[in-house]
Amino acid sequence: MTLKVELVAADRKVWSGDAARVIAKTTDGEIGILTGHAPLLGVLVDGEIRITGEGADVVATVDGGFLSVDHDRVTIVAETANVGSEHAG
Repeated sequence: MTLKVELVAADRKVWSGDAARVIAKTTDGEIGILTGHAPLLGVLVDGEIRITGEGADVVATVDGGFLSVDHDRVTIVAETANVGSEHAG
């Protein structure tokens, strides 16, 4: 099973795809999302979002926003978001 992940900024879709894991920093601390995660709405702090996909990791820098998890769908909405690097992993 995989997560369906969508990362959007206020002005554009930044990244979307399948992932095995998402790690983000929220106001309550760092959180890791795997398939089967309980529904969640978290407030993001400025920092990195790490998305582990099949064969590649995506690292994005966000300026605040929120993270929503429901039925293996992860939606990340940020004021600004930039993909910093992609590499085989």
